[in-house]
Amino acid sequence: MNGSTLTSLEALDELTDEELERFVFYLFRSPPEGFQKISKAKVQNKSRETVADEMIEIYGEKHALEVTIEILKIMKRNHLANEIQERMQQKRLKPDPNAVSSKKQRLADTPSKTGQPGQELQSVISKLKTCLKQENNFIVEETAKDKNKIPLNKIYTDLIITKGESRTHNNEHEILTSENSHCPYETSINFSDIFSRNEEGIRTVLTKGDAGIGKTVSVQKFIIDWAENKTNQDLIFMFVLPFRKLNLIKHDYSLHELLILLHPQLKGCHSDLYVDNKVLFIFDGLEESRIQMNFNQTFIISDADTKSTVEALIINLITKALLPSALIWITSRPAAANQIPSQYIDCVTEIQGFNDSQKEQYFRKRVTDKDKANRIIWHIRAARSLHIMCQIPIFCWISVTALQPWLTRKCKGESPTTLTEMYSHFLLVQINRKNEKFDKKHENNSMTLLESNKNMILKLAELAFKHLRTGNVLFYEEDLKMCGIDIEESFLRSGLCTEIFKMESEFYRIKTYCFVHLSFQEFFAALYVFHCYLCKNMEEIMFLPNTKEITLDVLMKHAVNEALKSKNGHFDLFLRFLHGMCLESNQRLLHGLLLHTMSSSESIEKIKQNLKRGQKRNINPERWLNLTQCLIEMKDYTLQQEIKTYLESKIKSKKLTLAQCSAMANMFQVSEEVIEELNLKKYNKTEEGCRRLIPALRNCKKAILANCNLTETSCENISSALQSANSPLRELDLSNNDLQDAGLKLIYKGLKCKLEILSVSNCNLTTVSCEDIAAALRLRTSSLKTLDLSYNDLQKGINQLFTGLKSPNCTLDTLRLSNCHVTVESCNYIAKALSPLKELDLSHNDLRDTGMKLLCDGLKSSCCNLNILKVSDCKLTEQSSPDVASLLSKENSSLRELDLSDNDLKDSGVKALSNGLSSSECVLEILRLSGCGLTKRTCYSLISALHLNPKHLIELDLDYNHLGPAERKQLSKIRKFPVYTLQTFSMNHNEELRTNPGLKKYAFKLTLDPNTANTHLSLTGDNTRISFKREHQPSQDHMGYPMQVLSKESLFGRCYWEVEWHRKASIAVAYKSFIKRGCKNNYVFGRSKKSWSLELSENDNHCAAVHNNKSISKSHPQGNRVGVFVDCSRGILSFYNICSDTQTLPIHTFHTNFRETLVAGFGLGHDEEASVSLIHS
Repeated sequence: MNGSTLTSLEALDELTDEELERFVFYLFRSPPEGFQKISKAKVQNKSRETVADEMIEIYGEKHALEVTIEILKIMKRNHLANEIQERMQQKRLKPDPNAVSSKKQRLADTPSKTGQPGQELQSVISKLKTCLKQENNFIVEETAKDKNKIPLNKIYTDLIITKGESRTHNNEHEILTSENSHCPYETSINFSDIFSRNEEGIRTVLTKGDAGIGKTVSVQKFIIDWAENKTNQDLIFMFVLPFRKLNLIKHDYSLHELLILLHPQLKGCHSDLYVDNKVLFIFDGLEESRIQMNFNQTFIISDADTKSTVEALIINLITKALLPSALIWITSRPAAANQIPSQYIDCVTEIQGFNDSQKEQYFRKRVTDKDKANRIIWHIRAARSLHIMCQIPIFCWISVTALQPWLTRKCKGESPTTLTEMYSHFLLVQINRKNEKFDKKHENNSMTLLESNKNMILKLAELAFKHLRTGNVLFYEEDLKMCGIDIEESFLRSGLCTEIFKMESEFYRIKTYCFVHLSFQEFFAALYVFHCYLCKNMEEIMFLPNTKEITLDVLMKHAVNEALKSKNGHFDLFLRFLHGMCLESNQRLLHGLLLHTMSSSESIEKIKQNLKRGQKRNINPERWLNLTQCLIEMKDYTLQQEIKTYLESKIKSKKLTLAQCSAMANMFQVSEEVIEELNLKKYNKTEEGCRRLIPALRNCKKAILANCNLTETSCENISSALQSANSPLRELDLSNNDLQDAGLKLIYKGLKCKLEILSVSNCNLTTVSCEDIAAALRLRTSSLKTLDLSYNDLQKGINQLFTGLKSPNCTLDTLRLSNCHVTVESCNYIAKALSPLKELDLSHNDLRDTGMKLLCDGLKSSCCNLNILKVSDCKLTEQSSPDVASLLSKENSSLRELDLSDNDLKDSGVKALSNGLSSSECVLEILRLSGCGLTKRTCYSLISALHLNPKHLIELDLDYNHLGPAERKQLSKIRKFPVYTLQTFSMNHNEELRTNPGLKKYAFKLTLDPNTANTHLSLTGDNTRISFKREHQPSQDHMGYPMQVLSKESLFGRCYWEVEWHRKASIAVAYKSFIKRGCKNNYVFGRSKKSWSLELSENDNHCAAVHNNKSISKSHPQGNRVGVFVDCSRGILSFYNICSDTQTLPIHTFHTNFRETLVAGFGLGHDEEASVSLIHS
């Protein structure tokens, strides 16, 4: 039997019969991409040996193993796939004992008695370390005289490196994400420990970080520490493979040959040393890769001597087909990170840059003069936007360089406080250094300085702009030539271009170039656009209409529109620089490059107003946030002052403009203090204004976004905020928003943060969402403790949800599922997953006695420690009471609060319940029995139970029952005795009708108010019926336009009524203040925030629940009777279809906060047969 068959068979032998059946299913139904299906007859119900042989016959020896491994991964048998892969690797690379050694014999790599590598191997390692030290030991900076080689260890400052990902979208603008992620970091890791404290299974690490954040410097430090024998000495070899070098290799090589090409110290070595020793491959700069890596169609390469393309070698190393025991470290900008499929990455780390103390540490290391360092630190702190940007190490370097003239008093005027000023001064400093070095002269006049270098700078600017649009950050010689740049010109070797635009490498005789940082490219691109505008060279500016005559404000308006189109903000920093250049002070600074200054107070004011106006909709709020930064670049701080005044005022009735909302979000986001609570209800704003405030979530602990008309689009922004680096957000309330399943899916992506409390009640979620929620609960990073899913139609999705609760990673202790259509069947799943919960709310679900019994059986488990159980309005009867009583009396009972309200338990049910209350094991503190159809007999049962167990019950709710003054007096007596702990009991709304079954216990008699009736409505039957009449009806103070009428009685507490309707009608509840004259449409039921309506029509079977002019279609009810239930205190409004006297089906429930007095409302369509009648029973 050959090697491939053997290894495939070994894999199949590890599978259970059920797993083998699944494996075979994939072979004949859905094999890995690129491989044909095997005939079902040849593999189904066949032996493992037969299946393995068939795979060899169909796929050939070379690919049978690949198919085996891929199917195992699909089946989530990753450990087995890796094990088989390593076993096969060992078989293939095992040397032939009979082979004759050549002159280049294998190195003696067997460890000596001391455990160290053999002598020859040690010599190679020593040479490699020496070479790596020489290549990485210094950071080179230009000075006026020469290149200054600064030892890395002298200037190196530790960085914040976190484990896991910190953002939703890897393609967000890299500079701007630093502004959104400045919160204190709770946990970070030391980069030198990435592999030394290796967790089981961690083999491939992806380190992400923005441009200039310190990825390559971290790699340099990692290498130096290894080469100097300080860290990671268990690694025998460390090979550095920068993508900028790999890009240039066009021929096929074996891995061994490739490593010799990059590390000549390996010449004379045998390829077996990669198998027999612990090796680390470092792939630096994935974003610079121009290699097309297709992980689905690459052939397997399993030994280091097989020749192939560079692409294939990289892929096989990452997928573990080649050297599966080797460690892999990849560094990348976030936008390029998704080139590597996530299944091949074992650990993701992210470099976050400097925290505040590290910024100071860097400045003090960089500027040895203590007084100068203090002045820089003070200046950076004073300019908030600059201080945040200094989280990026390279910006600290820019700041030091640009501020040097002020430190040495060579420059007059104010020091730079905006980005545009900082980069302009940095440009001047670098040109001056170039002049001193190459022209041997110092020039104080900035205009003369720029004029003498104008041609060079504008060519760079043209290159920057043209490639910014395409997203290119690396350039080749042909790119430079297209912009008129001669690669032989001396300026490419000048100090300016070494610091701003540098030659990355000359490996393999092909030169590559780039700006030292993305921000320089954006600065130069903005400079190019502004220069073209002043020269009236409009055709070069691709986002402008084809015209030469255009005012500055129109140019900026087009630039803003272009930037707003970008979802990820790739033009945001460019836009800031462009607005900064509109200031005459900055134009004077760059006057040697620009033909003249453009100073028009009218245009400047129009530009500012355009930034503040921003009326477009469906734009990412982050883009609007950037417009406030553009105002800061123009030194306009009016929005910030307006918001500061607004927040300090006690009355916030004034409606915020959209620009003010963006400014407020920016102010909250960049605040040094974390906001304790962000409650959007406090601010008077439009729906779009609400969306503009979402980015503020990045810097607050608690966010209340309930009733904000958020949608799926908003969820994308919320998810992004949740995943901002080290988000402080712990509580998020999204209740009463139409998020739907698609919206929640986006929120789920953000649940990898440390969020502890999430409310998505009444968000129009369905069964589909439960799978995402269950997956979130299973995450190792999950911190969720409280989850509210109430008032969503989850149905059987509940079963899926509770599989997540069984996960050992689940941290949830409070789960609210009120009115989620939980059924008896679901109770079986719930009962098996209760152990982590402390609070469970299943109110307003059709559990019935059967479901309650299943639930109680689960709660009796010794591992269940539930403290709070709410099952109000669950269609329970007295038959459930013995089960609940046994729960209260179980050994070590933990239940502290029990809500059984709105269930027809009757006196007999409470009597059975009292058996549990009287138990010495019962520790119940709060018991709610409102609306349970109780009479005075219940009081005796409860008092008897309290006599036997008086030391726990604190609160007792008996509202909406038929109890009288005598029972109240008896319970009042109990409170006088210190032995009883009862402090609060409630017996409000007690009447005889409360013993009626179901909702009828809340029956409320209504009459119609003639003074509110439209003149075409006829009121009859003692004002209990309305019908449509074409002729006007007499009225004292009728409602002007709608065909509507309100009830005379105000609603309070819990109320229920039934109506019979015909033809076309609306059944509503409204605030009493709804009766106003004015806009006709606002006072149609359901068209404003002041009313809630159920619209019904026989003609087209129309049925819809309407509120605030938003309609939700519902199934048309059977028959013509509708029931309405209102609980004013709990904010519940429910409509029911009355099918018969015994059958009631829910139509729709509104869940809100009623803030005013309510009345009932009724409306008709223009139909002479339309009518509505109140039914009084």
